[in-house]
Amino acid sequence: MLQRGVLNDASLWKALTDSRRFVVIAGPCVIESEQLCLEVAARLKKICARLGIPYIFKASFDKANRTSDKSFRGPGLAAGLQVLARVRAQVGVPVLTDIHTEMQAAVVGEVVDILQIPAFLCRQTDLIEAAVATGQIVNIKKGQFLSPQEMARVAQKARRAGGKRVVLTERGTTFGYNNLVADMRSIPILKQTGCPVIFDATHSVQLPGAGGDQSSGQREFAPVLARAAVAAGANGVFLETHPHPARALSDGANMIALADLPPVLRCLRRVWAAVNPG
Repeated sequence: MLQRGVLNDASLWKALTDSRRFVVIAGPCVIESEQLCLEVAARLKKICARLGIPYIFKASFDKANRTSDKSFRGPGLAAGLQVLARVRAQVGVPVLTDIHTEMQAAVVGEVVDILQIPAFLCRQTDLIEAAVATGQIVNIKKGQFLSPQEMARVAQKARRAGGKRVVLTERGTTFGYNNLVADMRSIPILKQTGCPVIFDATHSVQLPGAGGDQSSGQREFAPVLARAAVAAGANGVFLETHPHPARALSDGANMIALADLPPVLRCLRRVWAAVNPG
């Protein structure tokens, strides 16, 4: 079994709940290679360190809900966890990844710091119970089909199962065909649950299924929505990034180029400081 690293678990939860700062969760959509993940994690760690922003690496070992069955899904559970463990150990950053089944929860919980439940699965009781049973932080993405008010029931479900460290993530709501809308009122509404709230800026500009056999996106609006979310009180932002988004094997249309992230994060830091002058 892969061994967990030595990162301070308590300090990670403190960062997610600390009203005096915001966190950044970022990385490539899917694990394309170990080299890519190490490169992205190392560069983002340096960028965030200079800005004083806590950083969490994100990448998926399996994209189980791709539009087409011909699309790249990732390296799978075993190989993917090996990559994530190396990122955690070598780069020295907390790691987040998705789970899709109850069986995956316990295995993944031995390796990563945060288990993420995808938006399409946010109401799956057995999956939520398995995730919180690991004792790890659990990030539940709001379904595109749910109002922010309905996520209070999801948070309640997680807490009744024993979850003491639950995060909720806003990622847009279905708005007609092939489009999502991000309503910033959802940030304070979700915060009424008592859970820290993350805003997923890159998936909120996704155009689901708009590319025929794949989703499309409008990455140019991701920084705009991220700024609005920080101003609305989000505890952090979720951004998918890639050195070359046009070559990315998943969600390239809505990912921000890695080289473009420093000014985006600097701007978010200024917005946060403006709305948190104390």
